[in-house]
Amino acid sequence: MKSFSPPPASAVAFGMAIAALTTVVPIAGAQGTVPTPPVPAADTTPPPFARARRLADADLTKKREGTFVTGLPDLSSDPVAGFGYGARINVIQNGRRGDPLFAYTPYRAKLRIGAYNTTEEQRELALSLDIPYVRGTRWRLKIDAVAGTTPAKLYFGLTESTLGALRLPSDAARTFGTYAAYDVARQTLRAGGPGEAPQVTDALSNRFGESELMLNLKADRALGAAGRWRVLAGYEIQRLAYRTFAGRSADAIDPMTGEKITAPNGTSLLARDGAAGRVSGLEGGRVSILQQALIYDTRDFEPDPTNGLYFEVGNEWSSPTIGSEFAFDKLFVQVKAFRRLPLGPRTILAGRLGAGNIFGDNAPFFEFQDQWSPDGSVNALGGSRSLRGYRANRFLGRAMWFGNAELRVRMTEVVLGRQRFGLGVAPFVDAGTVRDEWRALNFGRVRTSYGAGARVAWNQSTMISLDIGKSREDRLLFLGLGQAF
Repeated sequence: MKSFSPPPASAVAFGMAIAALTTVVPIAGAQGTVPTPPVPAADTTPPPFARARRLADADLTKKREGTFVTGLPDLSSDPVAGFGYGARINVIQNGRRGDPLFAYTPYRAKLRIGAYNTTEEQRELALSLDIPYVRGTRWRLKIDAVAGTTPAKLYFGLTESTLGALRLPSDAARTFGTYAAYDVARQTLRAGGPGEAPQVTDALSNRFGESELMLNLKADRALGAAGRWRVLAGYEIQRLAYRTFAGRSADAIDPMTGEKITAPNGTSLLARDGAAGRVSGLEGGRVSILQQALIYDTRDFEPDPTNGLYFEVGNEWSSPTIGSEFAFDKLFVQVKAFRRLPLGPRTILAGRLGAGNIFGDNAPFFEFQDQWSPDGSVNALGGSRSLRGYRANRFLGRAMWFGNAELRVRMTEVVLGRQRFGLGVAPFVDAGTVRDEWRALNFGRVRTSYGAGARVAWNQSTMISLDIGKSREDRLLFLGLGQAF
């Protein structure tokens, strides 16, 4: 990790650009932005609607003032995308201790920048801006934008049949207990079928490419005297395009000699399901979405809570009426709970339960890949934010539920220059399942994973997570900014 101090010119420019949106409008009884001692004095009065979310005293004394930068390099290697390089950066403005909202917000504004490029086909630029309590009011503003293309999306099917063992698209009778065995079988050369080369590999049979242009605008307003409830409205517009990799040269294994070679890829599972009418949306197109959510939130510090509860009911509605080429409705309900335990300097028991359903007889396949939440969308199911022992989107269905539990233990803290790092560990367990309709959701055929992670709290507001998840069919490592929940 690289230390960034003093802030570069881009961070200073960011601070100046959003100053007008984050400046607290004076209210009766408040002291504006007059500096106070390290722990805010009792007469630094916050707006009433923010008081329910005060940081713990131990965290408040460590909270950094001003504008600063945190981030991670992003390096990878993939047989389709090639060697990749990029960065994920947060530019954070915390304000000053004299600000009445200093003790009640994770930050006054955060700009997240993600830039990624590979030697082959993958390109991405993502921007996200989050401003809680705009100008000291009840309003919160979020803006997200993405432009990019990736060949690394995974597809294993679109129904509860994905809960079964891994199967080859060209030979559904063969099953595999582990992803490693499945991967070898996919690469093993086979005779081509209709429309394929004489000999092909299925190495890319579960892959597809996606190109995306997306803009999302959301605003929510705190309700009631204490501001624990919030109501959110948003609008998202996307332009999507998809491709599969039939005929593309890919890794292969000669079944006679075991030698690693290359061969044309066969027909992908997604293309087969599209041709059979089992999925729709392969042609891509324009997606226009209205978002609504009702939220109850008492977390004391959003990036890394010590106590509190988060509950939401979120909905996305898409229709030709609002300019979309698709019609569907997605409902998602989740609750997250955090409790500090009297063990060590900082030990947090964290848990989450979520359930969702997609309505619409012809909902496009790509909408099954995640559950939308204003607090961060969730891959359904598998990957870094749901079942961490399974590949992303390993289990898909119209309805789903899942749960996560973590024990987040802070081991030590170090200060390097002006940068503070909290180092901890987090053993976890995950569980979930999918169904073809919500009425069939129950506790049968539940898939589970478990593991442990390392956590680095960089200046508190930026959480770096390294999770190793294990399931009966796979073992995976995830590195990223933020936590699973």
